[in-house]
Amino acid sequence: MRLIADFIFLVLFFVFLFGWLVAWLAFHVTVGFVHVLIVLAIIFLIIHFVRGRRSV
Repeated sequence: MRLIADFIFLVLFFVFLFGWLVAWLAFHVTVGFVHVLIVLAIIFLIIHFVRGRRSV
């Protein structure tokens, strides 16, 4: 169960990163809201590595 909880942050990182890339590159969206996606993606990546695997 712990492995799934750690893995979900990595999945969320890639989902938000992909969403940002599509909005920024394909649709040329330059409003500030689309940059919230990249910030969220980075936050989820940091959480993934900070939580990491801990010894018992």
